Amino acid sequence: MKDLRKVLHSAQKVAEQAEVFSASARATTIQFEANELKQVQTKESSSIALRIFREGKVGFAVATGGGWEALVDMAVETSQFGGPANFEFPSSQNYSKVRIYDPKIKEVPMEKMVVMGKELIARIKGHTLEILCDVQVTKGTSSVSLVNSQGGEGGYEKSFFGLGLEGILVRDTDILWVEDSASSCRPDLIGIDDLANRVIWQLEMAKKKAAVCSKLLPVIFTPHGVASVLLSPLVLAFNGKTVLEGASPLKDKLGKQVFDKRLSLWDDATVAYGVGSYPFDDEGVPSLRLPLVANGVVTNFLYDLQTAALAGTHSTGNGRRGGGSPSPAISSLIVEKGGISFQAMVEDMKEGLIVEEVIGAEQGNLLGGDFGGNVLLGYKVENGEIVGRVKDTMIAGNVYQVSRELLGVGQETRWVGGILQTPPLYCSGVSVTTRGS
Repeated sequence: MKDLRKVLHSAQKVAEQAEVFSASARATTIQFEANELKQVQTKESSSIALRIFREGKVGFAVATGGGWEALVDMAVETSQFGGPANFEFPSSQNYSKVRIYDPKIKEVPMEKMVVMGKELIARIKGHTLEILCDVQVTKGTSSVSLVNSQGGEGGYEKSFFGLGLEGILVRDTDILWVEDSASSCRPDLIGIDDLANRVIWQLEMAKKKAAVCSKLLPVIFTPHGVASVLLSPLVLAFNGKTVLEGASPLKDKLGKQVFDKRLSLWDDATVAYGVGSYPFDDEGVPSLRLPLVANGVVTNFLYDLQTAALAGTHSTGNGRRGGGSPSPAISSLIVEKGGISFQAMVEDMKEGLIVEEVIGAEQGNLLGGDFGGNVLLGYKVENGEIVGRVKDTMIAGNVYQVSRELLGVGQETRWVGGILQTPPLYCSGVSVTTRGS
């Protein structure tokens, strides 16, 4: 914080307003390839970023690994070409306590992480001997500090623990790919058994092969399937910058019924030990639980300070930095669970598809909500039973069409990638195409 105040003090001599933001991180990763331990790696990073308002324009500069002395001069130089300073940095805030740091993270030895990786591989190979597994076990800590000329100030520490597996099974010309992961701010919340059981379920369902015909079919998107296919179009559509530019299909839909009444969605940066949680965003705006869809009705969009000012509204605490200036971004998206079990969804199907993973789903018109791609992992359902894995199959559809009238919202939710918590979604009328049909 001492260096930040020095930068702020220097910046205030040449600017109307100033903000200094710093972030540092340290992570240790244990990596296995093809069932064997490959490497143990520790990485450290740090950066300081400065934003200023000078003569009504925004200047920005960032320095990595130290060297903050030249930040003010660089920010002044960029301000000549910056956009209008149409917002103010937040003043002093009372931030809610969000649990995102566990001191036990420092007590996890590398030897234990290696053992976890070996045990996970052993569990999967115990079911399918020929499978080749890539595993990553990661622990890390990060810290964020922020101070601005309006009296805004804050800082926090965060911990991280993650476990992930990708498996490839090659039999003659058939290649099967399976994967799963889990992450949290608390190492004791990550268990080998749950992850291994989910991967083994995928392998079990994929033992037999099945064929589908090219036609419209009902589809169950598992939580992984929701993340693979439906997440990106929705994240774009609720981004305040996309809305402001008029590119979002939801731009005129605030307060209107767009989705099935059983669908509710919110962005929540306050989830205890969630890897996407924080007490304040990267601009010093307090975090909150923000409803985006309430019983199918669009209720809010995601804003940072600048886009909120342009839209005539307030920041939602979603200003995030990806190495540059802040922009609106999700923290953790949560889809409310419904009232039907996954098994009941399957039993309801006379003929349909379960989609676990799709390749190329983001290559369509994402802004329009279109999705489409090759089903990397999916299963056919006949007369209420999973009969086998499908190959050479593609799906296509539109997020807004398939979610307008859902056949069901699952009652079991799980985290995917640490940023999405969702149940399975049971959709009708998804276009399915297979090679040669």
